[in-house]
Amino acid sequence: MLRCLPLRISIRDSLILIILVLFNTIHVTDMANNEMDIQSKQSKTKEDNGSKLVNFNGNDDYLKSCPSADEENEINCYELNYPCLACDRSIDCVYGALFNYTCYVKAKVTCKGTRSFNKTAQCRFCYQTDKWEHRCDQKASCNSLASPIKYYLTNCTVSDDIICLGKRRFLKKIKCSWTAGTHWGTALVLALTLGGFGADRFYLGHWQEGIGKLFSFGGLGVWTLVDALLIGIHHLGPADGSLYI
Repeated sequence: MLRCLPLRISIRDSLILIILVLFNTIHVTDMANNEMDIQSKQSKTKEDNGSKLVNFNGNDDYLKSCPSADEENEINCYELNYPCLACDRSIDCVYGALFNYTCYVKAKVTCKGTRSFNKTAQCRFCYQTDKWEHRCDQKASCNSLASPIKYYLTNCTVSDDIICLGKRRFLKKIKCSWTAGTHWGTALVLALTLGGFGADRFYLGHWQEGIGKLFSFGGLGVWTLVDALLIGIHHLGPADGSLYI
């Protein structure tokens, strides 16, 4: 009759197991970062191919954002902004200096007062406006925790009240920085209290490592302390590449 012998694991074997699991975690994280980079490049290529098909034809779509004759209270023509106005944006002005732009109200736009007037604004191209003067499309397909810091190209649009030279919609390279609502404090508390059961890893989305911590009791405490330290210095973040809040 076969007899089952008890399984004995020495401390040295346990430490070797923990080191192997940590190296596997680093390898999986690197592979995930590379997959994110590939997906970001593929989506960028699709956007570039799609942008070549856009045809900007002159139409009356701007009337949807402008006052019409049906409205009871007319506003002053001078208070109108883009796209209700068209300004003579001459490139002969001195960059950075104030310049008087000649603006006029577009056809079919209803307002009271003079329909042609001057507006003073800084001489600059639209892509040179400050970051609070334009809004950019945010992307969540990049890794905010990557080192070195990742940047991506996105479309930005100048605010309607800004007068500038060139196209009002342009490409800009911005820093990859987005969040999915994961709290750093919650992750740290879970690592310090329930880290031995992998609760911090499950919360961050690293479910494979969480299972490993659960069945190894936090790597006999060593893995728990390592994860608490990594979360404390913001080195270990959410699995989707987002930032803490």
